[in-house]
Amino acid sequence: MSTAFESYDLSGTSLSNRIVMAPMTRSRAYGPGQSATELMAEYYAQRASAGLIVTEGTQPSVIGQGYPNTPGIHSVEQIAAWRTVTDAVHAQGGVIYLQLMHTGRVGHPTLMGLTPAGPSAVAAQGQVYTQQGPQDFVTPKELTEDEIQQTIADYATAARNAIEAGFDGVELHGANGYLIHQFLAPNANQRTDAWGGIPENRIRFAVETADAVAQAIGADKVGFRISPANPYNDIDESDRTDVEATYTALVNALAPLNLAYLHQMEAPEVRDLTLRLRKAWPTTFILNPFTGTEPTGPEELKLIEDGIADLIAYGGLFLANPDLPTRLQQNGPFNTPDRATSFGGDHRGYTDYPTLD
Repeated sequence: MSTAFESYDLSGTSLSNRIVMAPMTRSRAYGPGQSATELMAEYYAQRASAGLIVTEGTQPSVIGQGYPNTPGIHSVEQIAAWRTVTDAVHAQGGVIYLQLMHTGRVGHPTLMGLTPAGPSAVAAQGQVYTQQGPQDFVTPKELTEDEIQQTIADYATAARNAIEAGFDGVELHGANGYLIHQFLAPNANQRTDAWGGIPENRIRFAVETADAVAQAIGADKVGFRISPANPYNDIDESDRTDVEATYTALVNALAPLNLAYLHQMEAPEVRDLTLRLRKAWPTTFILNPFTGTEPTGPEELKLIEDGIADLIAYGGLFLANPDLPTRLQQNGPFNTPDRATSFGGDHRGYTDYPTLD
């Protein structure tokens, strides 16, 4: 029986334990051109006792940005700035992957000076935070065939940039209502060409992006995140028959690529699907389990012992507890996350959470 505190081989990279710091947007990329800062380096280095850190969502291109002060990985200055982060984490013995997040239709022209783009010209219902306050989502520009191919190429270039910046790998964000997830979801993807319609067409963008990134940096350095039936950012995957068909087809198509891992953010009442996807996946399976209104806690480590997951991802508790693996091993105590400082701001609620020492 495996336990969370054993070392783990992730596609040839040794992890000190099976506890993952989940990707969390913090909106503190105040460096030139949305680049990382020394404060971000300190934040990630504090959490280097994680078996694996997955960074906040990072845009692979200018048009991929959806929120203020989120970092990019598409310019020379961004690559150099991220190097300070990876050096700091590696100096503490950590392993760190960069999450590539193109937000697609989620965004606003006031943020980047461009109209957001998505699989179809269908606006998400709701609002997005901007420097001018909350704004209604706008109708995105429908990506043309050439633009789809360019977007896939942007992901591959961003992945190469991430390796140049010292990251151990990248995670493709195919969850939470962002671009890859938009292609998967019928309400956001209403295309009638080969990129839309039946599940086999709706998964095409995800699969071709994963393949391009794997060819660019090696499949052993690529993870993929999904969130079946997650309604975030106005995604409608309420048809469980379609969800089963779509994500089964997706996992079956991704499996031959032999990626480093599949990372599932679990929605309510999908544990049966989780188990099927886990069984079908040939390499490492990371689970961010559904725990309702409570953060993932020590009790979820049993999912590793039960074989339901190889690694468990923690969000809120890792935000507030830099030394989370130690705290989990002794069942607490745990600092409580300050939600008021989650997005933007300075070191408060970012690098000032105390450790047990």
